[in-house]
Amino acid sequence: MTSDHDMVWRRCVRLGRVLLPLVDQEPWRQDRRHENLRTWGIDTGVGERLIEIFVALAAHAVAVDASVPAAEFDALAVTTVAEAAIGKPDFELLAGLPGTFVDDRDEHAVRIFRLYAYEGDQYSLQLIRLSRAVRHALVVLAERSPAPSLTCGDVFRRAAEAGL
Repeated sequence: MTSDHDMVWRRCVRLGRVLLPLVDQEPWRQDRRHENLRTWGIDTGVGERLIEIFVALAAHAVAVDASVPAAEFDALAVTTVAEAAIGKPDFELLAGLPGTFVDDRDEHAVRIFRLYAYEGDQYSLQLIRLSRAVRHALVVLAERSPAPSLTCGDVFRRAAEAGL
């Protein structure tokens, strides 16, 4: 049986997975992101996976802090998730994660995130850069929205419309 907490985590992961394809509707954005990742010394595949999991961690931290049940997750404002990505310390983003992960890719990405968070120095700088990339991507989506406050549910609807 899946707990509500696990269902919230799955929604968070889904948000992370659809973000970059939605942002990349303008192809130059992907090129610029890849260029930035290379400049920062981060493999583009690893960097994009870390961005995905960073979004999931930020959304999860917001949901846990606000005690948001899975049924209400879609109402979370994207800007709130964006601010959590840059405003919450790494240990807060990692708090309250599920004990087990359904997807091995998610578990692997969280382990890499933890490694970056605990290694310090250059890795901490990489997380700061990635947090800004996450915030930027979320803000881009929010600015494209005709709605005054883009929600996670709106992002999921856009993703479904785009076939993601």
